[in-house]
Amino acid sequence: MQTLPTPPSGSVQIEDDRTGLSIETLKRAFLDNLFYIQGKFPALASKNDYYMALAYTVRDRLLRRWLNTAETYTNTQARTVCYLSAEFLMGPHLGNNLINLGIYDQINQAMTELGLDLNELLQQEEEPGLGNGGLGRLAACYLDSLATLEIPALGYGIRYEFGIFDQEIRDGWQVEITDKWLRYGNPWEIARPDWAVEVKYGGHTESFIDEHGNYRVRWVPFKVVKGLPYDTPILGYKVNTANTLRLWSAEATESFDFGAFNSGDYFGAVHQKSNSENISKVLYPNDEQYQGKVLRLEQQMFFVSCSLQDMIRILQMQNMSLEKFPEKFSVQLNDTHPAIAVAELMRLLMDEHGMQWDNAWNITTRTFGYTNHTLLPEALERWPLKLFSELLPRHIEIIYEINRRFLDDVRIKFPDDPGRLSRLSLIDESGEKYVRMANLACVGSSAINGVAALHSELVKQTVLKDFYDMYPEKFTNVTNGVTPRRFVVLSNPRMTSLITSKIGDNWIKHLDELRRIEQFADDPGFRYEFRQIKQAIKQDLANHIKSETDVEVDPSSLFDIQVKRIHEYKRQHLNALHIIHLYNRIKANPSAEITPRTFLFGGKAAPGYYMAKLIIKFINSIGEVVNRDPDVAGRLKVVFLKDYNVKFAQRVYPAADLSEQISTAGKEASGTGNMKFSMNGALTIGTLDGANVEIREEVGAENFFLFGLTTEEVAAKKAAGYRPMDYYESNNDLRQVIDRIASGFFSHGDTGLFRPLVDNLLHKDEYLLLADYQSYIDCQEQVSQAYRNWDHWTRMSILNTARMGKFSSDRSIRDYCQNIWKVQPVPIELKDYTQS
Repeated sequence: MQTLPTPPSGSVQIEDDRTGLSIETLKRAFLDNLFYIQGKFPALASKNDYYMALAYTVRDRLLRRWLNTAETYTNTQARTVCYLSAEFLMGPHLGNNLINLGIYDQINQAMTELGLDLNELLQQEEEPGLGNGGLGRLAACYLDSLATLEIPALGYGIRYEFGIFDQEIRDGWQVEITDKWLRYGNPWEIARPDWAVEVKYGGHTESFIDEHGNYRVRWVPFKVVKGLPYDTPILGYKVNTANTLRLWSAEATESFDFGAFNSGDYFGAVHQKSNSENISKVLYPNDEQYQGKVLRLEQQMFFVSCSLQDMIRILQMQNMSLEKFPEKFSVQLNDTHPAIAVAELMRLLMDEHGMQWDNAWNITTRTFGYTNHTLLPEALERWPLKLFSELLPRHIEIIYEINRRFLDDVRIKFPDDPGRLSRLSLIDESGEKYVRMANLACVGSSAINGVAALHSELVKQTVLKDFYDMYPEKFTNVTNGVTPRRFVVLSNPRMTSLITSKIGDNWIKHLDELRRIEQFADDPGFRYEFRQIKQAIKQDLANHIKSETDVEVDPSSLFDIQVKRIHEYKRQHLNALHIIHLYNRIKANPSAEITPRTFLFGGKAAPGYYMAKLIIKFINSIGEVVNRDPDVAGRLKVVFLKDYNVKFAQRVYPAADLSEQISTAGKEASGTGNMKFSMNGALTIGTLDGANVEIREEVGAENFFLFGLTTEEVAAKKAAGYRPMDYYESNNDLRQVIDRIASGFFSHGDTGLFRPLVDNLLHKDEYLLLADYQSYIDCQEQVSQAYRNWDHWTRMSILNTARMGKFSSDRSIRDYCQNIWKVQPVPIELKDYTQS
């Protein structure tokens, strides 16, 4: 707590309203912000006004840490991690900041004394949906850990005006609604218009010889867009470090054309403004059409160029030469979306700052690291050469030169191997020509990492094998992690209190210390408390489901949960086949002994992904039948939870008994939902895919439900000519499940509705659902048997939580710092603010 200097005897000691932490000071600051910032008094104030007033009260207590952090980094010229990501799925800020400041209880008491409910105010915060899944959430966890570990860092991305769509479910189908997360303002950000930069597009290039006789190129663009930075403080847990998330918003260089307006062209007068602002308008525009592809490439170039120019500004402000760029900054490319950074940094160094090629290339390759997040070849970004050349004419010249020099190196290392040259080339020349962004990232980075042990090995064996052969020293693994601050402490306060009562709170920053609760796994009293907490959380979720969907679920039933992006490789429809299997058993024998289960699904399908949207409809249609069949009553319930996001995830993870991680082996890079579930005591049913492999190693095979083909077996089956119809014809149970779907039973007699799903499974089945079906059904029976012994199940649940220390994002960041970024902590001393 910060106070004014000790006053003379007999005088009153007063806390600063912007920094004080006593209950009375917090109440006073809150009411002042309601009055002076929101311009409301209580009789007129809405819940959102109260939320905003509280957010500003908390932000005041962040600002001194934030500015002290920036001042320290500037004065020490600290080496800084720059995390470039097209997505940052931060989740709501208020609750997380209360946890990290260590003032959750004080604020809760202050609000209670003012007659307000803190939980209600927390729910008022609009979620900034600036990502669509694991990639963006991982970036958010990493920012939390970087600050907690006191690592100087900047997160760079796009301030999308409209984030990922809000999801409605109408007649079982997903309907996309515009996400207007900024409609009430954002109290956590501060605009920095004085640090705006310009980004060029289109036009042509001109070569010339400068006054020193050097070959130079100038880019004459067709369009110039201004990038305006908005800064958000990212506070570490119980430290003074507050790093910055800097998101760029696009603006026109001139917002209004008076000439056009005065001549009567009212649309033309604002055309440049609207055209420029489209760049940061929406997260991931549909790129099936040509214009969508253009906009998406514009977005990537926009935030990368803004960010690199900002780094150069920081260097110059700190009186450091451009030669020091890779010593000052370690820049991580989060997947291929920011890969254009390799060519853009070369352009900035050569064209804007006069460097020669060799020097610029040395700086560039020492600056970047590249994280690969996918084993799906189609997910490695490629841009049509014509589109790329028209939009970024200078960059294609640079890429051609990088490619020429790189392929010369390949010829020396692998002579007489034209096939390898073709595969490694930055330009795909088979048919329509494409620019390969993953290849550019690999050539221009000093480190390449996968995100789980299995994934990193498969990267070296499959999608990036030729690069591994060329540069084996570049490749490493950093298994993903998640922050326990948001996904245990904030999400699961009851379990947090129980664990802390036994082993103290040091585990929150050193998650390996959770191992100390293993000693309580055989303590009947601890198991009882652990189980009671889980039941209370499940009851809370059951109440929420009732209020949202009018479906009643039994909190004593097994909560079987699969929440993640909807995709065929994640195999939500395999889970659905198991539900139909259980339903068929009940219909064949209404008195069959079935362990009661509540199946909960959540997740969004990409707007243009028809099969994923059909899977959502399929799950809802099964629920419609199962939930109203009197034969099933009390044994099965199926609920699809709409609009799955970070805020909702915090409600779901702690309530899960069983976590479904059932992707086809070899398809999921890592997964992080699997970690969040397990940290909260859920048991996992899963394949040996992604981080499941390491989770199983940590928690013990006896505490993990394993099924399905291995990665090698999947490859062998496909190589041998996989024929899914063989499984349908030889497995009577599977045939009954498929036939029931095909008959129109779950579609009001419409045999055509789910025909694409059935045909795909019987004649293609790219993700081998039918091959894994029986193994999955048998494993689910083991789950059912295990759940009947609640005491033993609780013991396994405790051990899952206790053994998850490896999967903290703090450990991931330590790995990056040691093996890739070579950066050290910089502790921040909290200084008193003085107006001088």
